[in-house]
Amino acid sequence: MRLSRIYTKQSLIVGSETQLDDSVAHYVSKVLRMRSGEQIALFNERDGEFLATLQAVEKKRLTVLIEQAVHNESESPLTIHLAMGISRGERMDYAIQKATELGVNCIIPLLTERCEVKIKADRVDNRMSHWERVAISACEQSGRCAIPTIIPPQPLEQWLAQEHTGECFVLDHRAENSLPSDRTPNSVTFLIGPEGGLSETEVTCANKFGFSSLRLGARVLRTETAPVVAISLAQHLWGDF
Repeated sequence: MRLSRIYTKQSLIVGSETQLDDSVAHYVSKVLRMRSGEQIALFNERDGEFLATLQAVEKKRLTVLIEQAVHNESESPLTIHLAMGISRGERMDYAIQKATELGVNCIIPLLTERCEVKIKADRVDNRMSHWERVAISACEQSGRCAIPTIIPPQPLEQWLAQEHTGECFVLDHRAENSLPSDRTPNSVTFLIGPEGGLSETEVTCANKFGFSSLRLGARVLRTETAPVVAISLAQHLWGDF
C-alpha cells in the first residue's frame, strides 16, 4: 500500500521528533483517519523526503518520529517554465495541477488582452495562496518534492521584457512549426493565452522578444489543455518521458 505523502515547511531531520502544524494534524486524523504507529512520508523542497511514524495523533496535534531519508528522483533534467494568461477558477487550477504533475518548475500567471479574470490588488495574496495549495497537492500526489515557483500575476508585456533562457515558444494555432526534435535544450518556456487565446498583436510582440510560434496539431486546444500537451511533448523530446 502506498504511503500518504504530506508536505511540510518544517525542518526534517532523521531521529528527531517533530510536532506538525494544525492543518496537517486535522488532515491526517480526520481525513485520512490515521492512528499512532502508522507511517507517512513527509517532504519539502529544502530537506527532501522522509519516512515518519505517527507518535501522537490528535485533532490539533500531530507528533511524528522522522526515521529514514527516502531517495527521490522525481525531478526532470529539463527545466520548464509555463507562462499563461489567467483563466477562470477551475481551468486555472487544472492547468497548475497538471503542469505540476508533469514536472513544471515555474508558473507565471499573466494579464493579457483577453483575460476575463480581473484580480483586485487586495485579493492577489489569497489567489497566490490558493494556487500554491493546488501545486502542493499535486506534488503530494505525483511524488515530487520540489514545489513549482508561482510568480505573482503581471502584465504580458512586462514579463516578455525580462530575460529568458533556453528554448522559448508562444502557442499559436495559426503557426506552422511544431516542437523541434533536433535540439537538446536544458530549459524550455511556453507562453499560452487565456480563454480566447493571445491576440495577433501579443503573438507578434512575443516573436520580437525571441519566442518562436508553435502549433500543437491540427486542433485548437483549450487553455487548460494546451499546457498538458506542450509539457508532455517537451518531456518526451528532451526530459524524462
